[in-house]
Amino acid sequence: MQLILLYSLKDGVSRDDFHNWVRTVDYPTMRGLARVESFKTFESKKLLMGEGEPSVGYVEVFDIPDLDGFMAEDLGGDTVQGVMGQFMGFAEAPEFIISEEIK
Repeated sequence: MQLILLYSLKDGVSRDDFHNWVRTVDYPTMRGLARVESFKTFESKKLLMGEGEPSVGYVEVFDIPDLDGFMAEDLGGDTVQGVMGQFMGFAEAPEFIISEEIK
């Protein structure tokens, strides 16, 4: 299963500060969880087709093979809650989407 987050930064949040936090706090903490197989954050740059700007500034993709275990044990734990609290200070209206590859 994948957890996909879509969001933009809150007004007044520095892009550089956020990117530094992702590299120094978010990546090491979330990638250190046993149930997180991979985790990447992507900055939206432009649309492939059409005019205008992407609807969100960032996309995060987590590969979580044991989503039930993650939700039951990790999500409410101090580690994830600590990172989530910091994340919510950066992100404006994040959308958390649970998805599964079509095979």
